[in-house]
Amino acid sequence: MVSNAFDISRSSYYEYRQRGNRVDVERLALKAQVNRLFTKSRSSAGSRTIKGLLSEEGIVVGRFKVRRLMSELGLICKQPGPHAYKQATVERPDILNHLDREFAVEQPDQVWCGDITYIWSGQRWSYLAVVLDLYARRVVGWAMSSSPDADLVVKALDHAWEQRGQPEKTMFHSDSNTVSAGYF
Repeated sequence: MVSNAFDISRSSYYEYRQRGNRVDVERLALKAQVNRLFTKSRSSAGSRTIKGLLSEEGIVVGRFKVRRLMSELGLICKQPGPHAYKQATVERPDILNHLDREFAVEQPDQVWCGDITYIWSGQRWSYLAVVLDLYARRVVGWAMSSSPDADLVVKALDHAWEQRGQPEKTMFHSDSNTVSAGYF
């Protein structure tokens, strides 16, 4: 007999066989709720988010149970992929460092510095280029784009130049990344 082979009682074996034929109505209802919330989130909610939404509706359930139900339903959340930012493979030693880490500036619009960063804008990655005046330590120009290219740097510098009344003899400092170096 099977119960003797696995060292379990007969009653446990027969109860297990009976249970396999029954439909768990509560589990089906919970699966429907999970599926509804997942669809409502446009496939972006994971098990933690769905668990939180269920608890807001007064349904107490663990995150791992929600994860198991999502797996049984074949639900896979769509989260943004990792940011693919092109790293500078080669420094630009041919561009001289005139600033040489002397950040104490004596007057406005003498030295500007800038950099590019990426921001998740809800649907995709966007890139923000910022130009700072080292004297005032304030943003004097900026631009956003869907790609981190030289045009983005040009737009940010043009914006700063126009905002500051087209100053002359302004030094611009940036790290030696490929985008800024490609323009300067």
